[in-house]
Amino acid sequence: MVNLTLLFLLLALCVASTVQRNLELEEDANVQQNLAQDLQIVHYQPEQVHLAFGETVLDIVVTWNTRDNTNESICEYGIDGIAEQRIKAPHGPSAFVDGGAKKAKQYIHRVTLAELRPNTTYHYHCGSQLGWSAIYWFHTPHNHSDWSPSLAIYGDMGVVNAASLPALQRETQLGMYDAILHVGDFAYDMCNEDGAVGDEFMRQVETIAAYVPYMVCVGNHEEKYNFSHYVNRFSMPGGTDNLFYSFNLGPVHFIGFSTEVYYFTQFGLKPIVMQYDWLERDLMVASRPENRAKRPWIITYGHRPMYCSNDNGDDCANHETVVRKGLPGLNFFGLEPLFYKYGVDVELWAHEHCYERMWPMYNYTVYNGSRSEPYVNPGAPVHIISGAAGNHEGREPFFKHMPPWSAFHSQDFGYLRLKAHNATHLYFEQVSDDQGGAIIDKFWVIKHSHGPYRPA
Repeated sequence: MVNLTLLFLLLALCVASTVQRNLELEEDANVQQNLAQDLQIVHYQPEQVHLAFGETVLDIVVTWNTRDNTNESICEYGIDGIAEQRIKAPHGPSAFVDGGAKKAKQYIHRVTLAELRPNTTYHYHCGSQLGWSAIYWFHTPHNHSDWSPSLAIYGDMGVVNAASLPALQRETQLGMYDAILHVGDFAYDMCNEDGAVGDEFMRQVETIAAYVPYMVCVGNHEEKYNFSHYVNRFSMPGGTDNLFYSFNLGPVHFIGFSTEVYYFTQFGLKPIVMQYDWLERDLMVASRPENRAKRPWIITYGHRPMYCSNDNGDDCANHETVVRKGLPGLNFFGLEPLFYKYGVDVELWAHEHCYERMWPMYNYTVYNGSRSEPYVNPGAPVHIISGAAGNHEGREPFFKHMPPWSAFHSQDFGYLRLKAHNATHLYFEQVSDDQGGAIIDKFWVIKHSHGPYRPA
């Protein structure tokens, strides 16, 4: 009898324990369901905020992402407070679907703050009635050419080993730069993990790009899904899917373009032709005497360089570089003769995970201004590679015997600074992250007249 009583007690305890466990599981399920519902609100919060110049440098485009559709895109901004003005995008956000297996969807928001005051600090935040970003600020440039903008320039920065990111974050928020040029290859790669790597990269650079226009060009690592992450995530001027555009800043006419149209021809030859025609028209206008007198410097930036000294088999180490010479066997649409014809002063590149400065050069021939002052009134464009901002692929090797047109090279991780002092003087310096921010190379490009070079 005692044994039966104990048995009944044990059964009762087991039933009670099971009921309690089921209640706990049900409670956990309710908590998880409620948590999921709560997280749905978090998905409306703006993230990945970044700026770009619009159709003029006094038009600032604010771009951000949300995971779910807020049905509206609003930016509130002002000089003394964010509530002074409010701009609402007329069509709301646009859906962007990653090309991976999960078809992950997010919403891209764009608002243009047009006709801002020059040389003025604005504060802003962005979002919707469902959630707002933090408050950021930016400083507009002057609306004339007689001032000296400062820029940071680099390419090839990922989410792993982003060596230059801390210094760039600090220096940007200290107000050292008027714009950033990121010369291709972002995140490694933005499409990875169904776009999650791209999201993380954009969150990391928000601490730079929410404070200063972040001007970009496309690299080879953006190729997946026909460059869809690059095309959708950024907002460059000109309405050309961000692939080629130009803007004026101080005494400089900047031109960003795609080298990738020459390499990913599975997407067709039309982009090559369209870009080349656009480049020639843009250079023609920029080179008119009245425009060259106002903004004498022309600086281009594209991802894959025409020249390099890297011993890795890349195209730039070959004599007949596709970007330089044009389509193989045809030599159509090569950019070196075009840039030479219109007197491009400096050509900025990345792709190689290094820094390299060349002597003024055209068609593998050095055209120094003089033996003692090679960059004073040079007879050809100056090529600079700065693709060492930080990546997980490693540093690039150099040839054992460097070619005579290579002036300086380094494997250090780092980034380039440009100060456009005036109509005659540009100053460049390369910062080494490996050496704690030391300047490992610096030089001036000085030109007393600008325009087409002498026939080579």
